[in-house]
Amino acid sequence: MPLGLRPFFRPTIVLRTLGGCALILVALLVAGCGGGGGSSAEAQSTAVKVHFAGAEASPPKPAAPLRLRNYLGEPVDVGQYKGKAVLVTFIYTHCPDTCPLIVSHIKTALSLLGPKAKDVQVIAVSTDPRGDNRKTVTNFVDEHGMKGRMKYLIGSKAELGRVWKDWGIIAKPAKAGRDLVEHSALIYGIGADGRVRTLYAANFKPVELVHDVPLLAEA
Repeated sequence: MPLGLRPFFRPTIVLRTLGGCALILVALLVAGCGGGGGSSAEAQSTAVKVHFAGAEASPPKPAAPLRLRNYLGEPVDVGQYKGKAVLVTFIYTHCPDTCPLIVSHIKTALSLLGPKAKDVQVIAVSTDPRGDNRKTVTNFVDEHGMKGRMKYLIGSKAELGRVWKDWGIIAKPAKAGRDLVEHSALIYGIGADGRVRTLYAANFKPVELVHDVPLLAEA
């Protein structure tokens, strides 16, 4: 089985329309993890529980493969960012509402983090191989103040499709309108150890990332 999210993310797909953009949200059901050996008293005295603001993966699993080129043609591999926190989201440039909101909230979180923002790398993966290209992505990152702060990855339908599959992402043309895309609007939080530890819905609050990024960076 390829490394992915399916062993601990059990998605319930809910389709709804937000403004003019159809999207798919995935609800995270966190499975309990049993352990053997030692008494509960011993466990309580030795284990330190880290509480994230986002939904927690239990147990954390290695991030799925993610190797694509960004809109400038530079190769990006999620594995190269081990040692720092990584936020991975799936968006497209001409989304009328949800994707700009996600990026805006991430930008706000980075601003609130101040110097600690250097400890996190933001990666956006396109859900629209036809509409996302060097020109459209350049305009998008410039308009949203994310130039140099976010790796926006693009590719062919086949290249992106492999990533969507590995990450459990749904992305397909929407029936609601021309050029709109139905997609899983999620943000994955990856720890410094390269394991997925948290998941955020599209309507997350920036303060959640402000709280979690330092914890992810130390994981």
